[in-house]
Amino acid sequence: MPEAPRARQRTGIGVGLLLALVLGAVLITALPDGDGRDTGDCTPRTVGSWSADDRLTAEFARYGDDAGRGDDWTGGDGTHSVRLPDGRLLWLFSDTYLGQVYGPPNPFGESHAWRDTTAPLVRNSAVLMRGGRLETTLPAPLFPDPGPNQWRWPVAARVEPRSPGSDEQVVRVLLWVRTSGQYPWIYGVPTATEVATLSLPDLRVESITKVRDEQRVKDPSRRVLFGTTLVEDGEWTYVFGGDDGQAASRSASSAYVARVPEGGLSEPGAWEYWDGSAWTTGARPRPVLGDGRRTGVGSAFSVVRQDGTYMLFTMAAGTKGLAAMTSYWACSPTGPWHGPEKDFAPPLPSGQVAAYNPQAHLELSGRGRLVLSYDVNWLETAAASAQLNRNVSLYRPRFVTLRLTPTR
Repeated sequence: MPEAPRARQRTGIGVGLLLALVLGAVLITALPDGDGRDTGDCTPRTVGSWSADDRLTAEFARYGDDAGRGDDWTGGDGTHSVRLPDGRLLWLFSDTYLGQVYGPPNPFGESHAWRDTTAPLVRNSAVLMRGGRLETTLPAPLFPDPGPNQWRWPVAARVEPRSPGSDEQVVRVLLWVRTSGQYPWIYGVPTATEVATLSLPDLRVESITKVRDEQRVKDPSRRVLFGTTLVEDGEWTYVFGGDDGQAASRSASSAYVARVPEGGLSEPGAWEYWDGSAWTTGARPRPVLGDGRRTGVGSAFSVVRQDGTYMLFTMAAGTKGLAAMTSYWACSPTGPWHGPEKDFAPPLPSGQVAAYNPQAHLELSGRGRLVLSYDVNWLETAAASAQLNRNVSLYRPRFVTLRLTPTR
């Protein structure tokens, strides 16, 4: 088993998000509804019911347990997806285990498949699915480290024109750049937001552009990384992000939003940020949810738009956020956000584990029905690496299907 500092580093975004969930609260903040996008179709919505999506969960278990190759995905977190024009589904992950999976039984006499401690761990990966079946892992890491003691975590992605008005399409992937740091930044100091351009259909990384450099913000807890989720609405792509306020001050993180015209994600000058009253290219963004003291979101959340209503999914407040999810609704990406609605607790394996990073997958969803993934990790940081190798099923996405209904 690696020494403790290495073990902490290898657990990556998973445990980092768990820290945010323990310390962050998820309540509402009513801010001005100033961008004028409130439509007559907007109605309060909530999760009417939910059920475990065992088929999707089992497909990732099948693929991760396949011992046919040594450079394949065997587990990861930070789960995001995007549908490609040819029908394939591209899945993007942050910290990822490759290598071989063995058993069961494992050396501990347990009925879990396992991997040994020499299994490679990379900072990001991508897996292709066709017709509901995972087929191949792209060469990993897909996005190289930008510099010494730095790494890239892919977050939300979309297919868009190469440039505004172009007939040629490419894949844009939002990237979070983090830099190694000392306590409390043991999961990396937020550094920059980047956008990678991937060619179609071969998914070659053509370029990586820095769209927002946060290094000039001296206080790391005030730095904002964008891309935890994207919402396409007409000519605009709304890009949500958050700060790491909870890492330094034990307060909740805040949510922010930017917008970019279609085809402009890789152009830094095309980004506009909500400053509390208007969209601007120059001013610092202001939170749309969270006051830095008692309200806010966790480090990762997801937003969708259905029939004019925006819905935000995140882990619930306080200790419930280790296992329960909740939702909010708004008529505009800038808010005000209403909620939280009733919590719901998806299935979790036994042991000292926690859920985090709820992400919606519209590519697998239908009207009134939403597929949501969540990641699972070992709760105790120092023991996480050993436990994830001892039971490979822990560090893989799980899925639920939600039914969204108007609130009563």
